[in-house]
Amino acid sequence: MKAKLIAFENVLNNIDLFVSTNSIADFELKISKDKWSKKEIIGHLIDSALNNLQRLTEIQFIEKPYQIRAYNQNELVLANHYQNKDNQELVNLWLKLNNHMLYLMKNQTSKTLEFELILPNGEKKNLAFLIEDYLDHFYHHLKQIDSKWI
Repeated sequence: MKAKLIAFENVLNNIDLFVSTNSIADFELKISKDKWSKKEIIGHLIDSALNNLQRLTEIQFIEKPYQIRAYNQNELVLANHYQNKDNQELVNLWLKLNNHMLYLMKNQTSKTLEFELILPNGEKKNLAFLIEDYLDHFYHHLKQIDSKWI
């Protein structure tokens, strides 16, 4: 996991470069009403960070196994009006939240990484799985924004 966290930190350290070398003019472009724009994908990643920050924090003190609650991704993107948010403010929020996620991830111990949780489908996993799943999800959507980035 250490290598994955180093790689994640490198990505976060280069987000400004990523944004400056890609036209943010097309961030608002929607190829269809049913697909998110790049801006909305970043918004979705903000929602993901917020939900996972709560999970990473609560699992530290709530009775185990920790029950993961699903959230409605599409409704959150719409309710937060990410499509209309200022591009730089959106990217700054995304970066700040993920830097805090990285901070929390780095501060987990072998004991806390084994904390048991239950996914919405009833499957039992641990905190290490949740962190790796978060990182995979992050990279999946980063590739949607720009396939050359990863």
